[in-house]
Amino acid sequence: MPLSMKVSIVTISYNQCEFLERAILSVLTQDYPAIEYIVVDPGSTDGSLDIIERYRSRISRVVLEPDNGPVDGLNKGFSLATGEIFGYLNADDELLPGTLRKVMQAFVARPKAEVIYGHGYKVDADGAIIRSIRSAPFSAWRYAYGESVAIQQSTFFRREAFLDVGGFNVANRTCWDGELMVRFAQKKKKFELINDYWSLFRIHGTSISGTGRLEDLFRKDEARIFQEIIGRPPGAPLDWLRKAWAFIARWGLDPIALPRSIAEKLWGPPKARMP
Repeated sequence: MPLSMKVSIVTISYNQCEFLERAILSVLTQDYPAIEYIVVDPGSTDGSLDIIERYRSRISRVVLEPDNGPVDGLNKGFSLATGEIFGYLNADDELLPGTLRKVMQAFVARPKAEVIYGHGYKVDADGAIIRSIRSAPFSAWRYAYGESVAIQQSTFFRREAFLDVGGFNVANRTCWDGELMVRFAQKKKKFELINDYWSLFRIHGTSISGTGRLEDLFRKDEARIFQEIIGRPPGAPLDWLRKAWAFIARWGLDPIALPRSIAEKLWGPPKARMP
């Protein structure tokens, strides 16, 4: 595969005017030549559409029509994508400089890999680093017990793999990124974890993760996925022990993660060059 193969990035946008321009520029300023960028907005009313219009000549496709939520918007965006590699970025997150070049180099160097992912940083509304977030080798079983992390903003996958699993589950309203990874795992797709930092995951006052406003719905989505993976509902007598084993396995697969986490708590977050 030549390094000039196309990567398609989809951004879903809805009333994130405060951060949207940074997300868009983090894609448009990548040092990789073959990027197809698709932005989907179902009807923002906060000035986001003005920002999209400002960069419209540099965006490959803009979809401005009502949808049935973020998952429907993502599926719409990817239905228009023509790249060989797919990735997606929320309107309040960012790619770090050079990410897409590194991602595509990783796919070229690993022709059998179908899902490639890396690490990222959690940042606040102003972009200050809160802490690093390390992905770990993915396992559907460990995911069921809450101990398999793959940073969504740093995850990329082949077009064929995405189509083979049927895209995102539109019934999932809270953790569609995790369920997509579970679907990849269940279909025996080949994962490759790259030890590099590729993105910023922003926590702020109006984000789903920052407010916890969908916590009840999240628990329902996670319980459904748990049953699909394990074959029964969560809450069996020995599930605490299985979760403990999943926790140990996660840290064992990434031995640097725990001491790094402790170091960040003692001496503060890492220093990284922000865009």
